[in-house]
Amino acid sequence: MIVDFHTHIFPPLIRDNREAVFPTEPAFELIYKTPGSKLIGYEELLRHMDEMGIDKSVVFGFPWETHDNVKRHNDYILEAVERHPSRLVGFCCFSPLVQNAADEAERCVRAGLHGVGEVAVYKGGLSAHVIELLKDVMFVCHEQHVPFLLHTNEPVGHIYPGKAPMTLGEIYRFLKAFPNNKIILAHWGGGIFFYSLMKKEVKDVLKNVWFDTAASPYLYEPRVYKIAGEILGFEKILFGTDYPLLPASRYFKEINECGLEQHHMDLILGKNATRLLKL
Repeated sequence: MIVDFHTHIFPPLIRDNREAVFPTEPAFELIYKTPGSKLIGYEELLRHMDEMGIDKSVVFGFPWETHDNVKRHNDYILEAVERHPSRLVGFCCFSPLVQNAADEAERCVRAGLHGVGEVAVYKGGLSAHVIELLKDVMFVCHEQHVPFLLHTNEPVGHIYPGKAPMTLGEIYRFLKAFPNNKIILAHWGGGIFFYSLMKKEVKDVLKNVWFDTAASPYLYEPRVYKIAGEILGFEKILFGTDYPLLPASRYFKEINECGLEQHHMDLILGKNATRLLKL
């Protein structure tokens, strides 16, 4: 089974008139005003899955900062998984800055979603204030036994829309604050997996942490799969495409060419996800 752990879908109201949302959602404008940036619904995602041979996809929306957009989008995710329960696994999404985020997380999980994410603060990073705001959300995730997926990115290198001003130290403090939660760090965790080589503390802090591969062809050389697997253990890597940012074919090409053993590929492409989500 192949599971794509990182995809974004949007309801028709936002797809058809994205500019109307820009004034109240600066982070959304930052990313989606870029010419060529795609917004798709679950029908388009299902077609891509069929073309690529993907069995299931984890779907989520955008970390909105206004309650109406949060609820509208999470309701669309609920609709998607209700209509296609054998193909789509839903996560609820919001900004940590939105009011009543924990209540929304509990509402969505009780309604049938399998996790929370991709949560992000694109303009401010993972400050101590943001970590404090997420405490109630992380409590809900722990109590409901669902994972939490966090947007992370590398603190160095080229600039691109959606690259948040975060440091590895901020990511590490976040992980230390919630040691009992199951956490997925998007985009290879910004490279923090390297520090699993340290002799003290870090391995223990990362024990409940997984890393998805979203945007990997855009960011890293293909050998990142093998290097990260050797450092972390291949059981900690989750195949995610960030579709529609990039098609799955880009990832399959790199995974097939980077010298992985077949059983390691099987873990990355689906087995790890099915175990984590209890599918």
